Amino acid sequence: MCLVLIAWHADPDYPCVVAANRDEFHARPTARAEWWRDHPRILAGRDLTAGGTWLGLTRSGRFAALTNYRDPDQRRTEAPGVAVPSRGLLVTSLLESGASVAEGLTYLREVGANYNAFNVIFSDGRRLGIYESVLEKGRELEPGIYGLSNHLLDTPWPKVQTAKNRLQVALSGLTDTAPLLALLRDDQPASDEHLPQTGVGLVWERLLSSAFVRAPDYGTRSSTIIRIDARGRAYFEEWSWDSSGADIGRTCLQFELE
Repeated sequence: MCLVLIAWHADPDYPCVVAANRDEFHARPTARAEWWRDHPRILAGRDLTAGGTWLGLTRSGRFAALTNYRDPDQRRTEAPGVAVPSRGLLVTSLLESGASVAEGLTYLREVGANYNAFNVIFSDGRRLGIYESVLEKGRELEPGIYGLSNHLLDTPWPKVQTAKNRLQVALSGLTDTAPLLALLRDDQPASDEHLPQTGVGLVWERLLSSAFVRAPDYGTRSSTIIRIDARGRAYFEEWSWDSSGADIGRTCLQFELE
């Protein structure tokens, strides 16, 4: 997951809005979003290599989303015979837990050092929290609009700033998800002078600077929009994309929160 936008109690009709893109190698096996048979309260796509997920929602309105922290120097080296666990398993743990945000932050502080660098933004249905492993810190978030990519929360990368501004405008008409999908599908790269320097080289910085990443081997695999309205009804929509950026499937579900 490389871009997560959240409007948290920023709109009276939809107190929770999540719009997110997952970027990944196209060759990595993935299952489209559905209710999981082994965890029937979880609605999410699934990484078929490691078994976890990048974003999910539960029947009670809990959600969690993960981004990797982009810094090659932060990557853990695997010891012989000891694999570094998949960060996507953290999302699954938070979703199937009954823990509060405060308890979830304590859990992430306890286990975070075992994983490659990551950020997790998550809600217990009542509160919203963020944990940033490179800082080894987490906190509860106040109502507002937030943007998370592959750095710290609200780092002013061009795609984060642009998407947050467009999300603010889109809040005026959330009965239609077209504006939200349009901001997630924005494939305009940033100009070179505004590119971050994260250690991956200029070619990759350019490629990754747009909200929607389009390349033969690596790019945006899915776009997800979650809306929870003031009456307690959840709307989940997810689009899957091929390596050219073409639509190859959609999941669209609605349900009353328990």
